Amino acid sequence: MEEKTTGQLLSEKLTYKSKNSFAGIDSEAVHSYCEGYKAFLDAGKTEREVVKETIAMISAQGYVPYTLGDKLVPGGKYYLNNRNKSLFMFRIGSEPIEEGIRITASHIDSPRVDFKPRPVYEDSEMCFFKTHYYGGIKKYQWTAIPLSLHGVICKKDGDVDVRIGDDESEPVFYINDLPPHLAQTQYEKTVGKAISGEQLNVLAGSQPYDDDKVSDKVKLQVLAALNEKYGCTEADLISAELCAVPAMKARDVGFDRSMIGSYGHDDRVCAYPSVTAMLESEDSAHTLLNIIADKEEVGSDGVSGMQCKLLADLIEEIALNLGGNPRVVRAHSKCLSADVNVAYDPNFPDVFEKRNSAMINHGVVLSKYTGSRGKSGTSDASAEFVSFVTKIFDDADVNWQMAELGKVDQGGGGTVAKFIASNNIDVIDLGVPVLSMHAPYEVVAKNDVYMTHKAIAAFYR
Repeated sequence: MEEKTTGQLLSEKLTYKSKNSFAGIDSEAVHSYCEGYKAFLDAGKTEREVVKETIAMISAQGYVPYTLGDKLVPGGKYYLNNRNKSLFMFRIGSEPIEEGIRITASHIDSPRVDFKPRPVYEDSEMCFFKTHYYGGIKKYQWTAIPLSLHGVICKKDGDVDVRIGDDESEPVFYINDLPPHLAQTQYEKTVGKAISGEQLNVLAGSQPYDDDKVSDKVKLQVLAALNEKYGCTEADLISAELCAVPAMKARDVGFDRSMIGSYGHDDRVCAYPSVTAMLESEDSAHTLLNIIADKEEVGSDGVSGMQCKLLADLIEEIALNLGGNPRVVRAHSKCLSADVNVAYDPNFPDVFEKRNSAMINHGVVLSKYTGSRGKSGTSDASAEFVSFVTKIFDDADVNWQMAELGKVDQGGGGTVAKFIASNNIDVIDLGVPVLSMHAPYEVVAKNDVYMTHKAIAAFYR
């Protein structure tokens, strides 16, 4: 082997370049881990379903239900189920609680199409559901694809879960679009206006109810089907939480099966590794807390979002149970805000600043700050905390990269990090780079999913 020159050695020592994860990675372990992740995606397409699936996972590992005010003991493993829409799982460590808590926080809501309170109507002998889209979507992407219905109907005699359209034996649902033959005026509109919010009407049926004495026969046939399957009436739908999501399963992408295509990678691709990493961190001396939250895609408001005071209340309960000062515990706690970043896409290079963009297969992404334009709406992690986290990753042989979200005057986005930071907790964003983020079907690299699990496990330990 030819001996390296002085310049080559100096370049290796002084310059930085993110590395592709394929070198030295255990591909068998990666693929095995991602099979579990794909099953998790298919089982949980809404925040309620993810909470239910996660509780099943952690209960099997000895985690027990907790409500505020319950007694906590060292070594105890607990979960607080917040209204079936967000979850706090935590394990009490052996070190003094005033050393702080190691926290991860991800979100489990994804862009979707929610039903309006009075959704059912008939027009031109077709029945539709009126919708109000949730989160940042390109509306045109949601037309002409198979959709499944998910949610809960709260009736006076009990609640019923709705999930129909994912199994191949079940019907799917659909949002109509124009054929190109009639789309001349539509073509003249900007992409954002080609489909309006009020046109995102879900096609639900076309068969009339067999009774000439009633009007809106197709609507009645759909209501009769809902009543037969779920025991509900149209009035019950007013209080229901129902939505339409893509009726597509998580699948390997590419001849090499190195990627995963699915609905809802943002942000379940970070939620799943945070759960699995915590389940593998039984030997950690730290007190650990993993949060999977709702409402991030619409600002983290509400009782199930990260702006809710429940995090502060829970930390206070943990601190007081273990003889600590809650303010000291918060000040010494550290958090990874586990959320995705945009992967560099060579098909759209104009919106990226490539030197500071995340590359697929280059490992977990750290984002010192998010926000938009002049860093508006970000917590901006301190240099000391960035160094603290990256040293943990380097020591654990975690492949990581640092990235922004697009060009300064073009990109931008937000996470839950600033709401964590408002509790006087050091926090930095960490996650998986995603292609086609917020589309009905997104793509991630398996190596990056596995490396995120490895990074969070190292942080917990």
